[in-house]
Amino acid sequence: MRQLAQEIDNFLNEVILRSENQHEILIGHCTSDVALTNTQEHILMLLSEESLTNSELARRLNVSQAAVTKAIKSLVKEGMLETSRDPKDARVIFYQLTELARPVAAEHHHHHEHTLLAYEQVASQFTPNEQEVIQRFLTALVGEIK
Repeated sequence: MRQLAQEIDNFLNEVILRSENQHEILIGHCTSDVALTNTQEHILMLLSEESLTNSELARRLNVSQAAVTKAIKSLVKEGMLETSRDPKDARVIFYQLTELARPVAAEHHHHHEHTLLAYEQVASQFTPNEQEVIQRFLTALVGEIK
C-alpha cells in the first residue's frame, strides 16, 4: 500500500511540474508559429464557440478575472480579438475572434482532442472493471484534494 501511495505522490508531483503556470495539461505540442500562452489559446478556443465576457471566461477557465483581462489585452493588441458592447447594458463587453485567431483556436481544439485520445488509449489497456476502479479512485482523489 505504501508503494502505491508513493506512486500517487510521484504522479501528482509530475502533474504539478508539467502544469506550472498553466491551467491545463495537453499532450504533444502546438505547431503554430504564434507565441501564445496556454490560457490565451484556451480563451481563443472558447470564443470560437460563442462570444463571452471576461467574467464568463474566468469562470469557465477557473482562473481570476485579472488573469483573463491580461490575456485578453494581449490578444486584442495582437489583432486576435474584437470587442462589442451588449446592446442592453453598454458596460458589458463581449469578445469575439478575428479571422487571424480562428486557425489558432482550431489548433488548440485539435490539441484537446489529441489529449483525450491519448487518455483513451492508456485506459484501453485496462479491462472495463479496472477502468471502473480507476474512475472511482480518481473521483475519490479529486474529492480528497478539494
